[in-house]
Amino acid sequence: MAEATPKIKIVPYDDNLKSPRWRVPLPDLSAATYQIFDESHTIGNALRWMIMKNPKVEFCGYSVPHPSENHIQLRIQMYDGLSSLNALLEALTNLDDVCETIENKYHESLATNDYERWEEKS
Repeated sequence: MAEATPKIKIVPYDDNLKSPRWRVPLPDLSAATYQIFDESHTIGNALRWMIMKNPKVEFCGYSVPHPSENHIQLRIQMYDGLSSLNALLEALTNLDDVCETIENKYHESLATNDYERWEEKS
């Protein structure tokens, strides 16, 4: 049986890696690259925005390596040696809260018929 792919994976640290410095996370996770599987620009941009709202974050960016690959890469760098993983988890929680608030307001407006109606003209 094939092993399940994790949703989020930290790109492993390797002293012998010959790739550019920005792709290699520090052992303390103050700067790391995360792969998020089965996602695209939709979550990438929203997550980057939420992470950058944190004043302890020095840098955050994401990329979609290639359209045929089923993941995005998210790079987070923190000030003062803080954990980028904590910043990612906090941002995911905050983004979930924002989505839940929007969903609640949507259902509330549907229930009270308090929404704009639009009629298409022929």
